[in-house]
Amino acid sequence: MENLLYELKSTQTGGTRAVALVGVVASGNLEVLLERREAPDRCVIEIATPAHGFAELWAAVTEDFAARSAAGGLRITINDGGARPDMVALRLAQGVRLMEKPE
Repeated sequence: MENLLYELKSTQTGGTRAVALVGVVASGNLEVLLERREAPDRCVIEIATPAHGFAELWAAVTEDFAARSAAGGLRITINDGGARPDMVALRLAQGVRLMEKPE
């Protein structure tokens, strides 16, 4: 298992929801847990993946996400089950959208 950690600058996310969960790791996909625990201009992403050697690809996907999305204030935990980069981007976007909705 490889564990990766990325600390990224991002604009503050909207909404008041404290936590959100999207995806299911058992599907051969990934699950993403989002929590409001960081500074408003910072997003921290922790990744646990069985696929070694893809840190540069994960960095590219997470940096693109933080630049395109209002993810500031979030700590995001990803449990990867072998998901492709486009699925990672989709789940991250779904998670932020869910965080912006009222509870």
